[in-house]
Amino acid sequence: MGIQYGLFENKPHYYANLEELVTYMMQMEDDPLFPEGTNMVIYRGNPQAKLMIIGEAPGTEEDRQGTPFVGRSGQLLDQILESVNFDPQKDVFITNAVFRLPPGEDGKPLRKPTPDEIEFYKPFLLEIIRLVDPLIMLLSGNVATQSLLGLTGITKLRGRWFDWHGRDVMPIFHPAYLLRNPTRKPDGPKALTWRDIKEVRRRYDELMAEGSQ
Repeated sequence: MGIQYGLFENKPHYYANLEELVTYMMQMEDDPLFPEGTNMVIYRGNPQAKLMIIGEAPGTEEDRQGTPFVGRSGQLLDQILESVNFDPQKDVFITNAVFRLPPGEDGKPLRKPTPDEIEFYKPFLLEIIRLVDPLIMLLSGNVATQSLLGLTGITKLRGRWFDWHGRDVMPIFHPAYLLRNPTRKPDGPKALTWRDIKEVRRRYDELMAEGSQ
């Protein structure tokens, strides 16, 4: 049984299951990004998984399909997971810190979520965590790290374990950052991510072994 988190001012009760929460979220019209007309994008993967990955916000392809991490970043994420024998559909639950595509600014197709947007969606992320009850969470990028840990500076934070209400949490580079920085130098983002995901595999196996005893 996972940690119990306080929730919404207007919804003080807990949701019975993930399906009930998703149903509520899909009908929301009072969230800050609803007026932009983008879709609610909540999760993919296995709700029974013990490894959760939290990204930043949907991109244009995610908004179109209604599923997180299905564009180029998502394809790279799957490759990273598969490189250490995680099945993205069976072993992992993938969600975001913000659940709608932020609008573009100054001619750009999209922007980073604002602090107010991150804060608004955080209670929903906390309820997802409560219902899924993972052992390990990976925070992919600054937005997810800010939402859960209240910290920014992914370059310094990545690869470090944090204790969050009894769960092991590690910030990692967002796959989009790896796509923008394709260098294969030993100290480059890709090499560091390879190091990080191997450590995640090691810790995951350790925790699963402890749980089976």
